[in-house]
Amino acid sequence: MHHIGPIAGVAAHGSWVATAGYDNRLILWDAALLNGAGSNGAGSDGVGRVALARVDHDHLVNACDFSHDGRWLVSASSDYTARIWSLPDLRLSVVLAGHGDDVDMARFSPDDRLIATCALDRIVRVYARDGRLIHAMAGHTGNVLSLAWLDGARFVTTSVDGTLREWHAATGVCRRVIEIGMRTDCVAIAPDGTIVAGDDRGRIAVLTGAGSIPEFTPAHRAGIKKLVLSRDGTRLVTLGYDRALGVWDMSHGAPRLVAMNAMPAAIWARAAAVLPDGRIAVGTFGGTYALFDPAREAWDCTGVAAGPALNAVTERYGALVAIGDAGVVLTEGVAGADLGSLCNFVAPAAGRLFAGGHLGELYDGESGQILHRHHAPLNCAASFARGGVPHLAVGTYTGEILVFALAATVQLVKIIAAHGNAVKALCQGYDRLFSVCANGTLAWHDTETLTERRRVERAHTRIANAGVALGDGGFASVGRDRVLRLWLPGGLGGGLGGGDHAFATPHPNSVKALAASPCGRWIASGSYGGTVVIFDRADNSFAPMQRISKAGIAALCWSARAGAFVAADYAGALHIVALPVADAAKFAVGLAA
Repeated sequence: MHHIGPIAGVAAHGSWVATAGYDNRLILWDAALLNGAGSNGAGSDGVGRVALARVDHDHLVNACDFSHDGRWLVSASSDYTARIWSLPDLRLSVVLAGHGDDVDMARFSPDDRLIATCALDRIVRVYARDGRLIHAMAGHTGNVLSLAWLDGARFVTTSVDGTLREWHAATGVCRRVIEIGMRTDCVAIAPDGTIVAGDDRGRIAVLTGAGSIPEFTPAHRAGIKKLVLSRDGTRLVTLGYDRALGVWDMSHGAPRLVAMNAMPAAIWARAAAVLPDGRIAVGTFGGTYALFDPAREAWDCTGVAAGPALNAVTERYGALVAIGDAGVVLTEGVAGADLGSLCNFVAPAAGRLFAGGHLGELYDGESGQILHRHHAPLNCAASFARGGVPHLAVGTYTGEILVFALAATVQLVKIIAAHGNAVKALCQGYDRLFSVCANGTLAWHDTETLTERRRVERAHTRIANAGVALGDGGFASVGRDRVLRLWLPGGLGGGLGGGDHAFATPHPNSVKALAASPCGRWIASGSYGGTVVIFDRADNSFAPMQRISKAGIAALCWSARAGAFVAADYAGALHIVALPVADAAKFAVGLAA
């Protein structure tokens, strides 16, 4: 038993470690074997970690938490539920339903009587142990990302909206709102009640009393994704998207840096938990969890191996090129350059191939050469011409667009401070560079002057994930609100005319991927639930939706060779998605799914 996708959540209790994965799996491990005293079991892969039990959600598993008495494990999932499992057999006990979007976290209260959940629907819920809903609490204006209990009656939540809120579980009342001023992904509570949070500027926020205001300590060069406190509250560990793990002394209130350690390429900064011996179990991009020993500043990545998940696909010279968690460039399924870490995009430009991802490095996709290093992950790329010279635009996790001139050498010529959050998609149409931000904002930049020409704030009501050029100067975007939005120049749009238009997609889950035919008539979208649907701009209608994968659709592209769309999924497979016309099948001859 092991994971085949990134590990997004880690929890620890005694000798047990639980991991929550983007492969929909929840796995219980025996960590005591690492100390030479663990049990034997068929779940061992001979790597010193014994998998005791595994269960699956219907979608990504984002987080997990043990009850304090060690009898139960709760998991939070993108299938819109949290689930309580008995230990150690992981038998399903209760399903906590009611959220309208991905559940990001679920935590037991200190007395284990209650479970609090938070989700991307911006609602905070409190359930009794038997699954009864106690309260559903609104107040946050952005996705709610994390929570921590202060005591048996109160807990705090963090959000994209830049606030930290304290809630009373019994009354459902928000007791106070604390302005952090920036997206805050993680929060922890010290034994004395001190609140510690990490924000998207890489700052540690500390609140020491009921009426206190946060005191900030600069810590990382990019957002802090996870922080954990030692059991006595004197040591803090922070994990940032600058690929660093910080160890801080908290014994005098304000964080004091003890050590800053580079994280191995296999580490995902989203998940961590403290083991009884003081080591930190950390999430990875597949297989099993890693261990960090703060005392020795040493990593143990035994058994960690990236899974087969694909994150991007494109067509180059008639061949399909894909890349994913393993960082290996695959051309028609044949392995090429091994870039050594998870990659989010692969993009042909000026006769070359480029890739980039979690380490913030831009690669030559054929030689593997590192062309540029950024201080945060790279998400997407688009090629365009400027002054007759080929250029490449790269979108970053920290909201910048990096612009490179592709001449004899690859030269960074401009950093555009385009967005306040991750750039999720880039594409070029005519003289415009179109960018999609995670916070739902869209921007258009002139490809010659690189100046902003248009901006639409909160164009999507949930996280925006994808954008595509339509071939006629128009663009399309889509996201977790499951709405396809068209941004058309005047006189176009299949009877719509110009302007902005919205169409609710039939996808039951959040939409991740988007692609268009070269003429812009057909637009394909793919969801985290594995569904795809094609929109026809000729009559502004959706073809019947298909579920082509259980693993979720990561990316889409148009294949000129096939005359059809190609979808890449998180299980590592490519699928043909034919056009909804009678003669579409003839284009698919010779292209293997």
